[in-house]
Amino acid sequence: MPRAKISRRLDGHDLKAMFGAATSLLERNAAAVNALNVFPVPDGDTGTNMLLTMRATMEEAAKAPSREAGAVAQAMAGGALMGARGNSGVILSQILRGLATGLQGKKTFKGADLAAALALASSAAYKGVADPVEGTILTVIREASDAARAAARVDSRSVVDVLEATVEAARASVVKTQHLLPVLEEAGVIDAGGQGLYIILEGALRRLKGAPVVEEGAVEPVSGETSPILGETKRYGHCTEFLLQGKDLGLEEIRKTLKDMGESLMVVGDSELARVHIHTLNPDAVITYVSGIGEVRQVKIEDMDEQHRDFRTGSATAETAVVAVVSGDGLRDVFLSLGAGEVVPGGQTMNPSVQDLLNGIRMVGAKRVILLPNNGNIVPAARQARALAKETVEVVPTESIPQGVAAMLTFSGEASLEANLSSMEDARRSVRSGKITIAIRGAHLRDVAARKGQFIGLVDEDMVAASDSIEEALRETVRRMDARKGGLITLYYGAEATADEAARLAAGLRQDYPGVEVEVVWGGQPHYAYIISVE
Repeated sequence: MPRAKISRRLDGHDLKAMFGAATSLLERNAAAVNALNVFPVPDGDTGTNMLLTMRATMEEAAKAPSREAGAVAQAMAGGALMGARGNSGVILSQILRGLATGLQGKKTFKGADLAAALALASSAAYKGVADPVEGTILTVIREASDAARAAARVDSRSVVDVLEATVEAARASVVKTQHLLPVLEEAGVIDAGGQGLYIILEGALRRLKGAPVVEEGAVEPVSGETSPILGETKRYGHCTEFLLQGKDLGLEEIRKTLKDMGESLMVVGDSELARVHIHTLNPDAVITYVSGIGEVRQVKIEDMDEQHRDFRTGSATAETAVVAVVSGDGLRDVFLSLGAGEVVPGGQTMNPSVQDLLNGIRMVGAKRVILLPNNGNIVPAARQARALAKETVEVVPTESIPQGVAAMLTFSGEASLEANLSSMEDARRSVRSGKITIAIRGAHLRDVAARKGQFIGLVDEDMVAASDSIEEALRETVRRMDARKGGLITLYYGAEATADEAARLAAGLRQDYPGVEVEVVWGGQPHYAYIISVE
C-alpha cells in the first residue's frame, strides 16, 4: 500500500532518494526511450545519454557531506554538468542546474520551493540551447514547471501535491510533442528527450509516494516506426563534445562564433567551466577556436556518418553490460553510477533465484553480459543462470560488495569481454572485505566469544571481533583486515546506521591510520550496520 502523502518539508536526503529512484526508473526504460529516436543516426541514443547523465548526477550526490537540500542539489548539478552526454544529457544538466539555483541555501524545501526551482530549471534549459525548438524536452519542462507553479499557489500544497501536478503536465506535454514537430509526426513518435524527462519526474514522485519504482513508465510510446526522415545524401559530420575551462569565459560570444560552425549547438556552464556540444563537419576548427580561449578537456568526437552506415547495415554491436546483485538503495546507486546496466535486488537472507538473474540479464538488453553476484551464496545461482541464458554471460564470482565495487571500477563498456573479465577478476582479488552486525545468539568461534546482542565483526566469513561498543568492534575488524597495508578504507553504512555515527567512526579510523584515506558512503543495506572495504 502506498504511504500517505508527505506533508513535511524535505531535505537533501529526500532529494537524493527521489532522484535515485528516478535514475532507477529511467534505467528500466532507457531502451524504450532510445527506440523513439527519429533520425537514422542516434546521437549516442537519447535514453542512454540521459541515463549516463543521471548516473553521474547521483555519483556526486552520494558524495555530498551535508543533508541540506541546497548542498545536495549543487552536488547533483555539478555531477550532471561533468557527466552530461549528448543534447538530451546537456539539457538535463541545465534543468538540474536551475533546480540547484532554486534550492540554493535551503536546508529543506516545501512545495512552493520546488515549484520556484522548477521554473528556474525551465529557464536554464532554454538559455542553454542556441536555437530552442518547441515540441522537445524544452516544451515538457516549461509546461511541467507552469503546472507546478499553478499548484503551489494553493495554500498548504505539499511537495507531493506539486510534484503530482508536475508529472501529470509532463505526461500530457510529451503526448503533444508528436503534433508540435512535423518530423515527429511524420515518424509517428513522441519526443525522446521529453519522454525521458517525464520518466525522471515520475520516478521521483513514486519514491515520495511509496509506490513501486520498478514498474515501467506510464507513457506508452506512440506507435510507428522510426524512419530516416533526413535525405540519404545528407552528411552528418562529427558529434563533438568537450569541457572548456578558463577565466571570464564569454558564453554568449562562444555561442555566437560556434553557431556558424555546425548544428545542435549547446554551450552551458559559467564563466570558469563550460560544456560544449556541437554537430560539425570540421571538428578541428572548433577545437582550434576554443583552445585559444581556455583549456579543453574531455574531448569526445564521434563520426556520425560512420554511425549512420552502421545503423543502416545493422553492423553496430551492443556494448558489454554488467548485471549486479545488490541490496540497499545506496549501494544500488553506487553500482549504477559505476556503470552497471541492471541491478537485481538481493543479498544476505534474500538470495535471488536463477529466474530473477535471467530476468536481469534479459532486461539489460546486451549481447554480452557480466554477472556480479556480490555474495558467495549467490555464485552458484549465477553460474546456473549463465548456463541457461540465451545471451553470452560470464560470471565474475564476487563474494562481497567491496569485491563488486572494485570490479566495477575497472569495467569498460568499450573493452572486449575477455579484457573486462581479466581486469575485474584481478580487481576483486585485490580488496579485503569486512562487515559489522549484531549477534543473534551467543557464539564462540576460534579465539572470539560473542554474546547475543553484541556487535560482531567479520572478515570474509571469519568472526574476528565482538564488543558491546560498535566503535571497538569496527576498529578491531579493520585492524584484522591489515588496514595499514592499504591505501583506502571505505565504510558503507547501512539502514540501521546514521550518517553522524558513520562520520564519527571514520574520524576515529583516520586517527588510527593517518596514512590511509577513509571514505564514508551511504549503502542502505539491511542486516549489516557497516560493510568495510580495504584496498
